Amino acid sequence: QVQLVESGGGLVQAGGSLRLSCAASGRTFSSYAMGWFRQAPGKEREFVAAIWSIGITNYANSVKGRFTISRDNAKNTVYLQMNSLKPEDTAVYFCNLLELRSTGWVKSGNQDWGQGTQVTVSS
Repeated sequence: QVQLVESGGGLVQAGGSLRLSCAASGRTFSSYAMGWFRQAPGKEREFVAAIWSIGITNYANSVKGRFTISRDNAKNTVYLQMNSLKPEDTAVYFCNLLELRSTGWVKSGNQDWGQGTQVTVSS
């Protein structure tokens, strides 16, 4: 198990920006794909963005062009820069080790979800 701690959430007005961080510990994560999911009230958790170990990225259509995922393997940290935020981006954001299946991105193996970080975008 890799322990994951998300941070950087908060309350922001529509059009604003936030930068989320996810610090990993327990083992080196540099060889794993990492990414972000989010869960809005009353909705299922959904994929947001992923980054392969070599830096290739993948985004949900709803955030493409507004969000940027990056990673610093030396710091065992993955980031999510969120710009031009919309009220519909309001959710709890979670990071995790990810795998790409035929059905889409899923969390890796028996990794647990962390506590997440709340992002609230006001209109």
